[in-house]
Amino acid sequence: MLLIKNLSKIFGNFQAVNNINLEIQKGELFGFLGPNGAGKTTTIKMITGLLSPASGNILLEGIDVWENPIEAKMKIGYVPDQPFLYDKLTGREFLYFSGGLYNLSKVQIKNSVDEIIDLLKFGNWIDKRTEEYSQGMKQRVVIASAFIHNPSLVVVDEPMIGLDPQSAFDIKKLFTDKAKSGVTIFMSTHSLNVVEEICTSVGIINKGSIIFKNNINELHKLKNDHNSNLEELFIQITNNQ
Repeated sequence: MLLIKNLSKIFGNFQAVNNINLEIQKGELFGFLGPNGAGKTTTIKMITGLLSPASGNILLEGIDVWENPIEAKMKIGYVPDQPFLYDKLTGREFLYFSGGLYNLSKVQIKNSVDEIIDLLKFGNWIDKRTEEYSQGMKQRVVIASAFIHNPSLVVVDEPMIGLDPQSAFDIKKLFTDKAKSGVTIFMSTHSLNVVEEICTSVGIINKGSIIFKNNINELHKLKNDHNSNLEELFIQITNNQ
């Protein structure tokens, strides 16, 4: 579904991403872990077409993201680490605007917007200007906008920032339900408990290289073998590179 082959990115003399290879299947909820500066956000920006790779290929359902960027982006939903909204639009207007970027009909947009508003329980806030929103509410709207066009792949960078417990629960349920329906979710996060709770597979990047990739059951087994919790295991894996 998502195939990353020999992907590298260099900034000057700094190798941010070093020849990584990943294959993620349809319907996987993939947790992408790594210390600060490990290459997570750089990788995400290459997958979403915001940064050009120095070398390598990114294929989404067989479509090369850089050779056919428009076609690929029509299949991708993206949630950046910092939510951006137009302050003078309401949440509902922003969702309609987002749907319009993907050439959806008015009926399709309305149905998708109504569905996501109901799933994430926005209530009356959805019709207030986003300049009145908290950080967490902005994050929820941006996450909602990533699903409006029914993408094949949703790429998420730190989704839980600023969310209260109820909102975090609703977002985790949205991710798991969408993954079960066949949407692939690529989620970069520092929240190890979220990875342990909802992800089906995990990759760890450090110093630009993939140092671990397996399903969540194998990670649990490794954790038990080391008689440690996930946080301790993560530190051991990254420190041993």
